Amino acid sequence: MPKIKMPKGNPSLDMTPMVDLAFLLVTFFMLTASVRMTEPVIVDTPDSHSDKLLPENVIMLTVDKRGKAYFNISNVEVRTKTLERMGKQYNMTFTPAEIKAFGKMTSFGVPMNQLKKFIALSEKEKEKFVSPGVPLDSLDNQLSYWIRFGHIQERTLAKEAQEKAKSVGRTFKDTPLRFAIKADGQSNFLNVKDVIKVLTDNDIYVFNLITNLEKGDEKK
Repeated sequence: MPKIKMPKGNPSLDMTPMVDLAFLLVTFFMLTASVRMTEPVIVDTPDSHSDKLLPENVIMLTVDKRGKAYFNISNVEVRTKTLERMGKQYNMTFTPAEIKAFGKMTSFGVPMNQLKKFIALSEKEKEKFVSPGVPLDSLDNQLSYWIRFGHIQERTLAKEAQEKAKSVGRTFKDTPLRFAIKADGQSNFLNVKDVIKVLTDNDIYVFNLITNLEKGDEKK
């Protein structure tokens, strides 16, 4: 009996849906991505065994190897409101452009009399700028004011959001404000102790210490 030959055909794969998906993903990432702002200081944090994640709603206090203090608030709206409050405290007025630029910044380490100049710098100029640190001495403890006003503004905005959600019959999930200290491993402990004292003077006794996970302790 003769063998029956099956018809041969070249398999085909329509790549159009995959190409469309790739372009959609590229478009999505282009529209949602944000420019990473320059950090005024890079600190090499000490190692630890803890892998607890940093909370999202946080006030970050950074201490570099020179012992200089830096301040940052993760919430942009709280940050700008805190700037306006600090302006009133030190009789300074910030333009809408300066407030907007400050809202996009990360941490900073300059006294109030240099803040306008620092905000006006370009990203490349900020990289070369040597920050003197936010003052925390007893004569003019500006770091204490930043922490106090930042805490007040965050709670005020959270309360307003909660009342607004309640008025329209919705629930508001409040993420409590946390405090964190990120210190360079080579910084003097006394400098870190001074920052901790600023927190405790403002009745803040619970805070996170930012460290690197020790090698060999990463989860597999």
